[in-house]
Amino acid sequence: MARKKSAKVSANAETAVLDYRHDEAKRKNIPPAGLAAQGKVRETPKIRYAYDPHLPPVLRFDPACGADRLPELLETARSRPLTAEETQLLANALRNREPWLEWSGKREKKSFEVDPVALHIHERISAQAILKVIARQDVQRDLFADTQLEYQKAVQFYQHDVDWSNRMILGDSLQVMASLARREDLAGKVQMIYMDPPYGIKFASNFQPEIGKRDVKDKESDLTREPEMVKAYRDTWTLGVHSYLAYLRDRLILCKELLADTGSIFVQISDENLHRVRCLMDEVFGASNFISQITFRTKIPLRASLLANVGDYLLWYAKDISSLKYRKLFSDQVLDESELFNYVDLPNGSRVSISEWENQLSSEGGLQFSSLDLSSSGATLSCMFGYEYQGRAFRPTVGKSWKTNQEGMDRLARAERLFAPGSALRYVLYHADYPISETTNLWTDTLGAGGKLYVVQTSQKVIERCLLMTTDPGDLVLDPTCGSGTTAYVAEQWGRRWITIDTSRVALALARQRLLTATYPFYRVKNESPGAVIGEAETELAADPRKGFIYKTVPHITLKSIAQNVVLDPIVARHEPILEEKLNALNTSLKTVTPEIRRKLTAKLAIKERTEGKKSVTDADRRRWSLPKLAWKPWEIPFDADEDWPEVLSSALVAYREAWRTKMDEINAYIAGNAEQEELVDQPEVVRQVARVSGPFTMEAVMPAEESLTEESPIGGSPKDGLDTFGDGGATEEPVNAEAYLDKMLRLLRADGVRFPNNKVLAFARLEACSSDYLHAEGEWTTEDGQTRSVAASFGPQFGPVTAWQVEQALPAASRRGFQDLIFAGFSFDAAAQAIIQEDPNPKVRCHLAHIRPDVNMGALLKETPNSQLFTVFGSPRTRLKPVGEGEFIVEMEGVDIYNPVDNTLLPTNADKVAAWFLDTDYDGRTFCITQAFLPDKSAWGRIARALKGVIDEERFAALSGTVSLPFLAGLHRRVAVKVIDPRGNEVMRVHRLPGGGDVYESA
Repeated sequence: MARKKSAKVSANAETAVLDYRHDEAKRKNIPPAGLAAQGKVRETPKIRYAYDPHLPPVLRFDPACGADRLPELLETARSRPLTAEETQLLANALRNREPWLEWSGKREKKSFEVDPVALHIHERISAQAILKVIARQDVQRDLFADTQLEYQKAVQFYQHDVDWSNRMILGDSLQVMASLARREDLAGKVQMIYMDPPYGIKFASNFQPEIGKRDVKDKESDLTREPEMVKAYRDTWTLGVHSYLAYLRDRLILCKELLADTGSIFVQISDENLHRVRCLMDEVFGASNFISQITFRTKIPLRASLLANVGDYLLWYAKDISSLKYRKLFSDQVLDESELFNYVDLPNGSRVSISEWENQLSSEGGLQFSSLDLSSSGATLSCMFGYEYQGRAFRPTVGKSWKTNQEGMDRLARAERLFAPGSALRYVLYHADYPISETTNLWTDTLGAGGKLYVVQTSQKVIERCLLMTTDPGDLVLDPTCGSGTTAYVAEQWGRRWITIDTSRVALALARQRLLTATYPFYRVKNESPGAVIGEAETELAADPRKGFIYKTVPHITLKSIAQNVVLDPIVARHEPILEEKLNALNTSLKTVTPEIRRKLTAKLAIKERTEGKKSVTDADRRRWSLPKLAWKPWEIPFDADEDWPEVLSSALVAYREAWRTKMDEINAYIAGNAEQEELVDQPEVVRQVARVSGPFTMEAVMPAEESLTEESPIGGSPKDGLDTFGDGGATEEPVNAEAYLDKMLRLLRADGVRFPNNKVLAFARLEACSSDYLHAEGEWTTEDGQTRSVAASFGPQFGPVTAWQVEQALPAASRRGFQDLIFAGFSFDAAAQAIIQEDPNPKVRCHLAHIRPDVNMGALLKETPNSQLFTVFGSPRTRLKPVGEGEFIVEMEGVDIYNPVDNTLLPTNADKVAAWFLDTDYDGRTFCITQAFLPDKSAWGRIARALKGVIDEERFAALSGTVSLPFLAGLHRRVAVKVIDPRGNEVMRVHRLPGGGDVYESA
């Protein structure tokens, strides 16, 4: 479907609502969650990444200093063959010439493998679509950036390019990055990566277990139970800092593969592991590609027993520093705070120090300037000469030259850009010449993240600067450590494309809400239609930021731009005869000064010296009171007249100064008008009367690999004694491969049975292993009414959800084998999988979704591992579909059974306790498209509501924090899907069929 290239804005509306669309960018058609089982994903073998095991947490070096003998040995090798001893010495010197980092297991493991898993789209999200529903307008599918491929193409996954949409992905960043690089051809196409890995070894301090709970302690009740998070922590800290370094190195290697040659990576880290991580990044990216170590402030020093640490660090590396894309950032030079601009140039030509100017209490304006060294850092023969200025001879510093040649010095003098307050000749730099200063690697204005959503949340300003320094609008930004979504938020604000990854459902739920409810300024795009302003008629605004924004600019006047500017010469030549004529008239008038007047003027000078001190006498005082006998030279002319001067002399001085001012105004205007301009990339032009919301984005997840009974153990070796690990109390009970995991689940299910919402437990009379790809156990149980029913069980992956693919494969298999009940037992469940079961595709098989208590998967992370009440069946959201007349319907959300993994309880909860609930009013069975989003936090939609005040009914905005949907018409597919998000980020979904075609709608 073609997409519009620009957005129309009507002046009749108080505020227009737009978003940015990346028209030229494409992405692959990855499988929609509800369609995954109907197509085939091409098999992609695991990718092996090798690294140098001899670049070895200690810093190693060459204690024998063998590298010092390299030149001697190489010279010897030219004249004769080296002896065996010399050859060995040469080899050792070459191997050990630079220090390296070594950790446990690094030498033994010379490579690692990554499965480039397939990704599934679970949700499509468009803030524009939701706002159109609120405004009672039709919602078009292209608002979701959903290219409606015909079925035959839709099931050819990864084979077609479709419209770009930004992406949030649930999964292990290593697998996801491998998938992006190899399945979607994004290797070498990411411009910036921002990575914020865990700082230290504490499990709870790195993760947030619930959406609204940021006060996280290092105790068992606060531990996250998300299976992907547990696995991520284990991968990171099994051997303490040793496995942390291996975990980080593997991901950095994938980051390097994804980066464009012009790209940059920023790794945020604290001082706990800063030194180790920098050595690690030297290995992966090369020490020559190190750019900067940025220090940014995060806290205020309070109650520190020793020296307080108030900041964290960013390690900035380039993929290839010779190709690096870099945009300078600037801050305003505040004159009151700057000690650099310590002189003032007054309108009459007088130059005084800041203190003199302030002491004069003069209302006369002036330009502050700094006097800079005119000597260069080196020596250029053509710029080494003596120079006479205002009757004084100057030479450059010994061993150096001037910064320009003789012609350039003359031009600077005629432009009044030379200054000699002491014994050295200096260059005049006005504040207006360069009123900004470049950003350095010390950021002290980044204190904390205001209004934190997540336990570990970075200040927006930090990521913003990284992004603006290294990317342009339309570039692709990746964050493999999403957290609260600050990188995605900043990238969206500045018109960049983004992909963000996390293993936590809580983090992604927070990030989704943050992006969905955000508003941003609409920055004007370059090369849009000339009439693109808000006027009396509709106009079009370009909405593809890849064209670039129109930025504010500031002048950058340099010494070179003046010294080499030959256009200044005719301006000076035109004014010189006039000034010479005025000077002759002034000197002629000097004859009218009588000896009596001279005595009075000399007395005034003496009185000031006697009463206020010699230092109080200014250059202007001496020029005014100490008159020459015959004539003034041009650099001696007074700046103002004394009241005792003859009238003719005063008038002649005024005439000269007016002519001089006219010349200087023309010169300065030309210099300023032709100055180079610095673009301020953090200050684009804002289009008024336009509110911008986030562009379309998708919620995606990895497709977990099916459990195989033949997969080899992924764990090899054991930690050495004395390593700082998180404990080994339950390590022997941990399954080391798929067979052991399935055997453990079968044993636990057989012993414990299944617990239902009415607190009834069905125990198994028999339960045995089943030789099937998707059915892992078979047996029998007896129901309350005494019936014996055959049962099959399908276990979800150890570290991932039960997916729609698994459901669609297991259900037919259970039906063919005549099972009456089918239990899907997992640590989490895809919403699409729940929807398929609710559709009841096979009425002969009754399906049950059972949570496996996450504690059985956590092992040594808990002091005690439970062995009862491990499998709990949960139900659907309690929602009700109601007709409201004229073909419209509403959905009322009454509540949901929320599973508490800490207590292993299923709590019937009212609607106000959920984190969010969403509607897709025309569910196509492929992907959930959010058309109405309800957030119990009444302030969540506040920013958009304020931006659109008077445009959209405030009462309809208020409904988005309630439990009753806005009215909607039946769509093409005559199905409405309701998705509920619990406080732990888990999703449950229910699908209602709308009446029509003989169907009867579901009312409860």
